[in-house]
This record gives sequence, structure tokens and C-alpha cells, in this order.
Amino acid sequence: MAARSEGRGPRSRPAVLGDVAALAGVSAMTVSRVLNAPDRVRAETRERVLAAVRELDYWPNSAARRLVTGRSGVLGVVSIDTTLYGPATTLYRIEQAARLSGYSVSIASLSTLHRSSIQEAVHRLGSQSVDGVVIVAPHESAADGLLHLPPGLPVVAVDAGYDSPVPVAMVDQRAGAARATRHLLSLGHETVWHLGGPVDWIDASGRIEGWRGVLEAAGRPVPDPLRGDWSPRSGYELGRRLAEDPSVTAIFAGNDQMALGVLRALREAGRRVPEDVSVVGFDDMPESAYYCPPLTTVRQDFREVGRHAFHLLLDQMAGEPGESRRLVEPDLVVRESTGAAPRAG
Repeated sequence: MAARSEGRGPRSRPAVLGDVAALAGVSAMTVSRVLNAPDRVRAETRERVLAAVRELDYWPNSAARRLVTGRSGVLGVVSIDTTLYGPATTLYRIEQAARLSGYSVSIASLSTLHRSSIQEAVHRLGSQSVDGVVIVAPHESAADGLLHLPPGLPVVAVDAGYDSPVPVAMVDQRAGAARATRHLLSLGHETVWHLGGPVDWIDASGRIEGWRGVLEAAGRPVPDPLRGDWSPRSGYELGRRLAEDPSVTAIFAGNDQMALGVLRALREAGRRVPEDVSVVGFDDMPESAYYCPPLTTVRQDFREVGRHAFHLLLDQMAGEPGESRRLVEPDLVVRESTGAAPRAG
């Protein structure tokens, strides 16, 4: 094999099937048979063809890669089918991290995340010979599905909470909510009202825990959290209720979209932001810098989450124990929607 490659300079184009056939001294049909039906080819010929494939770095499809490396070069991702900024951006960043490392990605989008839907999606991806699976599991109801995955398949989760039964990469939601709450208290506000997300969302629970923990540690009143559905509409409706209470001077919304609804409700009620009420969001959507006023918010680094999830999966695929959890610390981005608490009277 070495004698055939002596004197060859750098290739000016990717290798094609004919190059492999010429280097191995066989026909193109034999190369195709080795890559697609190896049992029909003599062992000696098969090894010669595979050696040529390796030398020429020829990857025509997943079958060739699987024969040479034992891997398909395909990763599976299971995610809820949503246009919400956080989950959608997380999915994009995971896919980007995988592709930058030479992996293709097969995505299974689900309308709901629960035990049977996750198992079905993972089984479907497994039938495609994926090397491993990332499950974006922001719902409490997905936890049971993570407990019943096929043995031997490398799996990691994203946003699956602090008690995930599989390795998990996630933003530290508690820390982000704590930073937002401390910021508002540092401006002189007596307490902070919170507009949380849906009950079944793990991120929403983490943000409530972080918000409540800061208020309790500071000995401040802890109002009952109000629950929205992440939409501007729910933020607007809940914001109208808060706007009627003159004692409300600081609001921490569970995401930027609900914060947008809050800003409109306050404006319609004649309450100025931030002179009368300060508002903080969560996510740092690209649009949040252009709200009126620009929104103070908690920035989640979805690029880091995707990178950590990918590397956790690589550890699992390599059979290395690695870490069980990687937390990404969020940042507080202070803009014009927060200010000093109004003076009494």
C-alpha cells in the first residue's frame, strides 16, 4: 500500500470512489461492496480497501465511517418543538458545536416531553445508528423518561435540572435569578415581585428558588409568585394586576418576553419605568436592548451550554466517567429599566 502512495503530493480535491479503487487495486464495484455489504468480500480484499479509505480520508457516507472507526459520525438530539428563545437557541448551539467538530446531527422534535415520547424518539434515533444522544429536557415531566433509556447508548441532557439522572449541561438558573433579585434590592427596593414561568418547566422552578432564597436571606417579604406561560400576553395580563398595587416597585420577570408585556401594562397604567417601577427580565434576547426602555436582564450563554453538552457526550462515547454536571454561570446585563426605588410619599 505504501509503495502506491509514494511520490503523491497534496490532493487538490477530495478523494472519490475511483481513487480508493485505484489505490487498493480493485474495481469501484468492489469498493462499493466493501462499504455497503462487507460480508460479501474476502477479508484480505476488505482490509486492503479499508486501508485505502483511511489513507485517502474518504468518507462517502456514514457506512464508510462506521466500518473504519466504529462510529457513524451522527449525533441525535431530542428536543421539544418550540419557538421559545431559550430552548430554540440551545438546540441551535448544540447542533453548531457538533457540526464544528465534524458530526452531523439528526433531530427529533417532540410536541411534549414525557417518558413514552422520549423513549420513542431515542429508539428512532438509535435505529439510525447515532453515536450518542443529547436530550434537551426543560420539563419536569421529562425526568421519568431520562430514567428509562436504553443501556449502552451514550446520553446527556440539557436543562434537566440539578438532580438529572444522566450527565447534564445547564445554565445555573438559581444563580441568575439571585443576581437579578440582589440587583433590585441593592437599588433600595423593599422586595421584588416575580412573574414565573409554567409550573412544569425546570428553568422556571430554578428561577423561583433563586429569587425566593435571596429575599429570605435578606429578611424581606416574599410575595407569592405569579405564573405566566413565557408569552408577552401573559406578562401583560399579570403586569396589569401588579400595576394596580402602588407598593409594587420592583418586578423580576421569568423571561424577556413576559417582561415586554409587563412594560406595556405599566405604561398603560401611568407607572413609569424605572422611576416608579424597576423591571428585570431573563434571557437577554437580541430585542431586549431595544425595548422601551432597554431591558435589564440575565444573559444565558447558550454557546457554552451547547459546547459543554457536546463534550459531555464525547466523554460518554469514549467510555470515560467525566463530570456529571456542568453549570454555566449567567451574567446580569444592566440597562435602563432598573433604577433607585422611589422615595416613600
